Amino acid sequence: MPALPLVVITGPTASGKTRRAVDVARALDAEIISADSRQVYTGMDLGTGKDLDEYGGVPYHLIDIAPAGYKYNLYEFLRDFDCAENRVRSAGRIPVLCGGTGLYVESVLQGIHLPQVPADYALRSVLEEKTLEELTEILASMKRLHNSTDVDSPKRAIRAIEIECYYRDHPEAARAAAPSPRTDAVVVGIDIPRDERRRRISERLRTRFSQGMTAEVERLIAEGVSPDDLIYYGLEYKYITLFVTGRISRSEMERGLETAIHQFAKRQMTWFRGMERRGHSINWLPYDLPAERFVEEVTALVNAYAQH
Repeated sequence: MPALPLVVITGPTASGKTRRAVDVARALDAEIISADSRQVYTGMDLGTGKDLDEYGGVPYHLIDIAPAGYKYNLYEFLRDFDCAENRVRSAGRIPVLCGGTGLYVESVLQGIHLPQVPADYALRSVLEEKTLEELTEILASMKRLHNSTDVDSPKRAIRAIEIECYYRDHPEAARAAAPSPRTDAVVVGIDIPRDERRRRISERLRTRFSQGMTAEVERLIAEGVSPDDLIYYGLEYKYITLFVTGRISRSEMERGLETAIHQFAKRQMTWFRGMERRGHSINWLPYDLPAERFVEEVTALVNAYAQH
């Protein structure tokens, strides 16, 4: 009997991924593993679009696993994903990876496993004297910068350099970290036209404001989460924090945030197209496919995998 596949449901923000993943999970007796870089944080609910009421009893993983203010990273995600997938498979169920963080989704599909790298305090003491620009240049000379998260702060840039130096000095660790692309994944993308995506983003944003998204940010700050940490998370948390701390007006916040989310969705689609160019097959299904038909399509893909 063939092993159960990993089902991946991805797509841009506001495309309805969660609802689709829940429908599929119910039909396949599966459990959902989140691939959303911000839904890991507790108390950050409306701004990250957790929509936990949509799960309706379907088990989910990697949501609400880190405190707000923390900076969760790719190493932690891959470690936690492996644990979650093993738990799901041990229960005899199919894991459904659902989310729009392209880096997380592609790293899983690439079969990347990042070994734990110890701190090098001597190296850190030297690097701490350098500017972020200098650190970025050093890191760029050591590896190709696929995303900006490694260099969004001096601390993260130093850590990234530290890791690359460790790999250089420990080739066995570098070999262990080398990608080993998965062949057991059934990847489904939610195909939504640009205009409909934009309409949904704008409508959802209005709904979340009416549900208290601004109050959510105010509560997080009152609970001790640093405004700078919230700004770091970007999008809703960046713009609303700038507003509630008096740095921009409400109209600037609303206009800027809506524009930023539209730009974010565009970047997501750019990432997904890049994934396809890098050899990852994505089965795109229309966003407005009836729920029953969507489940049938995904089930057919899973059955086709099982027959190979």
